[in-house]
Amino acid sequence: MASLYLCLNSLSSSSSSSSPSQLPRKLTETYSSSYTSSTNARSTRGSLKPIVISGDPPTFVSAPGRRIVAVGDLHGDLDQARCALEMAGVLSSEGDDLWIGGETVLIQLGDILDRGEDEIAILSLLRSLDIQAKAQGGAVFQINGNHETMNVEGDFRYVDSGAFDECTDFLAHLDGFNYDWEKAFSGWIRLSKTRKEDRKLSQNYWGPWNLVKRQKGVIARSILLTPGGPLACELARHSVILKVNDWIFCHGGLLPQHVAYGIERMNSKVSQWMKGLSGDDASSNIPFMATKGYDSVVWNRLYSRDVSNLEDHQTKQILSILEETLQAIGAKAMVVGHTPQTAGVNCKYNCSVWCVDVGMSSGVLNSRPEVLEIRDDKVRVIRSRRDTFRELEIAEYT
Repeated sequence: MASLYLCLNSLSSSSSSSSPSQLPRKLTETYSSSYTSSTNARSTRGSLKPIVISGDPPTFVSAPGRRIVAVGDLHGDLDQARCALEMAGVLSSEGDDLWIGGETVLIQLGDILDRGEDEIAILSLLRSLDIQAKAQGGAVFQINGNHETMNVEGDFRYVDSGAFDECTDFLAHLDGFNYDWEKAFSGWIRLSKTRKEDRKLSQNYWGPWNLVKRQKGVIARSILLTPGGPLACELARHSVILKVNDWIFCHGGLLPQHVAYGIERMNSKVSQWMKGLSGDDASSNIPFMATKGYDSVVWNRLYSRDVSNLEDHQTKQILSILEETLQAIGAKAMVVGHTPQTAGVNCKYNCSVWCVDVGMSSGVLNSRPEVLEIRDDKVRVIRSRRDTFRELEIAEYT
């Protein structure tokens, strides 16, 4: 029994160890000197049934036989994002931003915005990978988190100064394409590095005019992200809740009242708000249940907080809420981001919740990237150790 708890770093408290409901599903530990999932994905290309997507934005996804990888919060750190995607076996390590995941389904759990300076570049990269993945029978899905909804509301408290610069440059780039969003946006990832180098060269010029530069950045960000703005409309393409096969993916956490409201309805409401189609007074039409309040879908931390501080009765109560939610939506488990896990990606509550935010961005914890892989009825955490990959925490769902 003790060896099982060595694998589940997050469930080390005495309260959780005393509850039978906290024991992990058939958990084992393995090690590997190399990672071959991307190779396996390529070798089976074209052998699986097509991915079927329902809802606009996507809400229900049937992806028979697909390998699924989930990546947590990226917060504007392009280098760490690339590292995580390479670990996941979906991004080429040659620096050419090529999809190598074959029929893999990649899901990013939100919070690409804030705390880092390469937000639009990451969004552009993911869009490019999605186009490439679809051509190979795979797909890329993004979830909107609380920092996406905050920025569409006009809350720029956590915006990095470099991100304001990126907005200024991207708006000029967009203007150069006569506001052809698709062409400008898809090409931005290729220009982002050059842009940053040019920006550094011009720092001396801007030195005495930092206030002016900041004002330009705020204006550019407001234009891009106000409801109905071009970047807000890009975010509106993504869900706040996504069900892929028997798994639920959301940034904060799904509750019974969210399921009762209707997850497709909620996704649609958030999307319409971001597109500026929810009424004249956009601020009064923000989908509260999804985006506002401690128990909203993007802010909820009920499942992802540290369990070591909970009493046994609290743990059982949360487990009961979780089981009610999963039963109502017809899912076997949930994957969430939002709350940095200092122990790395881990599972809680009988492995019914997987927490994948490891704070990898340099603007958060600057921790080593980790990703979650779901294949058939097995789940594992992939952690990097220099040039090799180490696989930990394999849970079987049977």
